[in-house]
Amino acid sequence: MGIFRDIGAPGVIVLILGALLIFGPKRLPELGEAIGKMIREFKKSVSDIENKIDKKDENDKNEENKNS
Repeated sequence: MGIFRDIGAPGVIVLILGALLIFGPKRLPELGEAIGKMIREFKKSVSDIENKIDKKDENDKNEENKNS
């Protein structure tokens, strides 16, 4: 879990209770859904960029092999 690795169970419980107090029980699922969607979109964007870089590298290698 990365950032939550050092917090432990009591810390996670405190975070959840704090979120409940700040956002309330009705908005918390909406907030979780929005954060999940944001993370999925970010991962998709990173994956797309990595794929473009890989394709560019392959094209560069193919051109280099043709010129040799």
